[in-house]
Amino acid sequence: MSASEQEDGKAASERLLEAMNAHDLEGHLDCFHEDYQSEQPAHPARTFSGREQVRENWSKLYESISDFRAELLRLAVVGEEEWGEWILRGTKEDGTPLEERGVIIMGIRDGRIAWGRLYVEETEQEGADITETMRRMTGREEV
Repeated sequence: MSASEQEDGKAASERLLEAMNAHDLEGHLDCFHEDYQSEQPAHPARTFSGREQVRENWSKLYESISDFRAELLRLAVVGEEEWGEWILRGTKEDGTPLEERGVIIMGIRDGRIAWGRLYVEETEQEGADITETMRRMTGREEV
């Protein structure tokens, strides 16, 4: 981490947000440790290790979604952890909208992101209402 980043006192999530919105891949990568561990508990097959996979993922995203923007709605810093509520938006190459929302929990070591647990999903504009969702969850006809 550069001296200016250490001095500005910003949380890693805030620095990451700035890099994301600037489409600054090197600044984005500088927020992560080389041995970064990523986990998506609702999607275990998406687990990966290493900053190079972050580079691969985000270079494709920045190239494909020229209007990509991130929003950090809430941030809680507790010791060596940051809990943030995020919205990711843009327009995909095929013209369809990207909107994903969720919570990302990050472990911070030496001012950089050492691990992340991502609970981020594509926003479902239409679909089952709460009653139908409860029927599915409970397996009951009447809820």
